[in-house]
Amino acid sequence: MTAGAKGDGDGWVEMPDGTRRWGRYGAAGLLLHAPDPRGGRCVLLQHRAAWTHQGGTWGLPGGALDSGESAVDAALREFGEEVAGELDAIEVTGVHRAGSSLWHYDTVLASAPRAGEYAPGNAESEAVRWVRLEEVPGLPLLPAFGQTWPRLCAALPARLDLVVRAGPVLERAGAAATPERTAALRDALAGLARDGLPAAELPRGLGLPALDRWFPRVRLETAVPVDPAPGVRIAAEGEHGADGGAGSAVLTVAGAGGPGTAPPEWLLERTGAPAPAPGSGQQVAL
Repeated sequence: MTAGAKGDGDGWVEMPDGTRRWGRYGAAGLLLHAPDPRGGRCVLLQHRAAWTHQGGTWGLPGGALDSGESAVDAALREFGEEVAGELDAIEVTGVHRAGSSLWHYDTVLASAPRAGEYAPGNAESEAVRWVRLEEVPGLPLLPAFGQTWPRLCAALPARLDLVVRAGPVLERAGAAATPERTAALRDALAGLARDGLPAAELPRGLGLPALDRWFPRVRLETAVPVDPAPGVRIAAEGEHGADGGAGSAVLTVAGAGGPGTAPPEWLLERTGAPAPAPGSGQQVAL
């Protein structure tokens, strides 16, 4: 979808119960979390100015989506408008959607390497500060944020690690494992890492928390040397990496079968490269 004019999402949506929601195309906010210097984790919250809708409560920096704008782009844009301070090299991990087809709010979960210094960036905030996870429920929270906080908190440590074995995937696509074809597969995987995967399209049994979209960390195992790409790590065939960890789920494409694996066809469908018909010999550009 092509992005519309900046600010064209500003406006109220009337709900069937007579209440109003801000954002003609929905809204999004950034839930940024980082290691707490005292141990554990903390999240960056915004104390909403009294004049704003449901002012005086604590919630996330965020606002209306413009037409054609992704939840991640909107959340980062709104963060830049409402919070003063530079974002470190954050890692977007997932998106939680609350609402309905009439109006929805997307919470973008992102991990930062450290709890950086931030301050209010405009008049919509009384304050922004890091709050330890266990202290969040004790604040006067924006009601909608308070309702979803338990689910969001449980999802903070979770990650999706996607391990792709290049040889079987390229073979199923009818392509030889050349440097050019392997690089094309790498670039397609970088697109998945950037845009994310809908949770509904993931194989069952991964044990991930209930989010609507996951942004995978990708490891491409290949016998053909290629350079890495944003979101894609390159490993030699058979190399045992350090994927996984507490809260993480590992999905292997072209694995031995069973839980935590997916066939090459699953990946090819999501990169826009359907496998050729059996016996056709047709090669497909990834």
